[in-house]
Amino acid sequence: MALVALCIAFASCEDYLDKMPGSDIEPEDAYKNFKNFQGFTEELYNCIPVVTSHDSHSSWNYGEDEQWQRNETRMIAYQVDNGNFWGWTEGNRFGYPKSTSADPKSTERSKKANVWTLAWYGIRKANIGIANLDKLTDATQEERNLIEGQLYFFRAWFHITLMEWWGGMPYIDYAIPADVTPLLPRLTWQAAADKAALDFERASQALPVDWDQTTAGKATVGKNNMRINKIMAMAYQAKTLLYAGSPLMNYTSGGSNSYNTDYCKRAADKFAEALQLVESTGRYQLADFSQWSEIMYTHNQSNKIPGLKETILQENLAEADSRWRWNMVNDYRPYYTNASGICVWPTANYVDLYGMKNGYPINDITQADAESGYDPTHPWKNRDPRFYKDIIYDGVKCSENSGWDEEKQYASLYTGGKYRANNGNETDCKTGYLNMKLCPQFMHDGSTWQNNNVLVLSFMRLADVYLMYAEATAAGYGTPQSKAGSYSLTAEDAINKIRDRAGVGHLASKFLNSTENFMSEVRRERAVELAFEGFRFIDLRRWMLLLNDKYLVKKAVEFDRDGAIDYTKPEEAKVKNIRETVLFQRKFTDRHYWFPLPKNDVNLYEGFGQNPGW
Repeated sequence: MALVALCIAFASCEDYLDKMPGSDIEPEDAYKNFKNFQGFTEELYNCIPVVTSHDSHSSWNYGEDEQWQRNETRMIAYQVDNGNFWGWTEGNRFGYPKSTSADPKSTERSKKANVWTLAWYGIRKANIGIANLDKLTDATQEERNLIEGQLYFFRAWFHITLMEWWGGMPYIDYAIPADVTPLLPRLTWQAAADKAALDFERASQALPVDWDQTTAGKATVGKNNMRINKIMAMAYQAKTLLYAGSPLMNYTSGGSNSYNTDYCKRAADKFAEALQLVESTGRYQLADFSQWSEIMYTHNQSNKIPGLKETILQENLAEADSRWRWNMVNDYRPYYTNASGICVWPTANYVDLYGMKNGYPINDITQADAESGYDPTHPWKNRDPRFYKDIIYDGVKCSENSGWDEEKQYASLYTGGKYRANNGNETDCKTGYLNMKLCPQFMHDGSTWQNNNVLVLSFMRLADVYLMYAEATAAGYGTPQSKAGSYSLTAEDAINKIRDRAGVGHLASKFLNSTENFMSEVRRERAVELAFEGFRFIDLRRWMLLLNDKYLVKKAVEFDRDGAIDYTKPEEAKVKNIRETVLFQRKFTDRHYWFPLPKNDVNLYEGFGQNPGW
């Protein structure tokens, strides 16, 4: 049982990052100097979960954004679609988390999917470290600050990670003796968030912006990118406050099902402070749009870790150089192209969220719209540039193998096309679109393209921070034109900054005349910018939109080609009879806003009860 495991003792640790020289230690010497205490602390990095690849296949997008083949009941996405959230909590073969196996000391990816166990273990270890900070006497002030900052950050981060999925938790802020059963009650989301925010604040005060610029960090200079720093702590403090102020968390903490303006103001102010520091130091930067794919993955780049300077915190890097290959990539292409995975495709209704290059949304794919310029006879024309980076649509080249026929080299995704109806089974593309954000565009000869891919998910990247700032500022201060603190950008400006990177038109005036209208574009912007990165399902839940009919359906696009297609300009292709059909409709109730707690832990003591409805 995970909570009982809180009471275990700790021994030596394995590295998540390259360790400080000489940091392999004996337990009794764990706290005497910086190198040893840092060795103790390294295991906290190894408790960060793997989301994207801990088995032969993995699914981590549970909103209306993806459709996995329906005959694969092993996928966690299948269980979520069918409302069986026990499949997520108790574990299943292909998904996140896999609760049957967790080992904070292991460097194997298969041991890193169980967020429940890893988080409680990390909280316990952070508390042990904090309790022994007074033993760190053979250290400089800088070294003491580095240790303290990491410990307080991880204590807060693991609590918040649990709370995103299971709701308010006991906030364990001391090392519970090994012979004592924990009896702390579950707190409301907001009460626990307040405690986490204080820990993040303490971490930010102790940590540097860049470890490479510290004396202690020189020992691992150039390898400190993912070490916890001041901006990380500030950004996560702000995110915690925004989530606490979001409708679901506000409602379940005893408030209304709307934003809590006080929490949102506090979040906006802290985001503003973090972004000012980002912009004055250059520690993090929005990647150039020409490098868009490198935020998510690298291919044939000598196992380079993706993320560039935009990523703030990533998932665990266990076996990162070898884990995203073969089946993991095959899943994103139909069997007709020699792929052999469990197939998954972007839903048509989610792809609709990629609006037009001029910044306007698409209201109805079957209707022409003079305002946005959308034309149903040319549905791929003049779309948001991120559409062309993320989505393979009809006629896009998918292979550089000139020996294949055109229907195989170029995506034949029209109704009846060979990508969609070659086998007549679940491995055909069902939605009319393929994902290009998570894997390379080209398939060579059906074998070599699966190699040399490295995909690592960002738990937080800079674009996300700008978008959260926009949301928090508008919700807290009341208008799209509002600013927070002494920061120069308004909520509107922050959205436009992200659009500028992609070459998308600024927000139209019709979305700036009220906070409600503005928020509709904030939600759409998050959907497009952060597509398939694991944010959507949590966003829909915290906004209390999960039960809205439009987010319960998964659709396919159907259309016929109207004349010959020019494969050099697929965006110019003419189509007819375009329409969407429902593939699947989920049946969720209020209980699906939170996941059930593991059965072995839920009745551990009075006050630690199950989530409503489970």
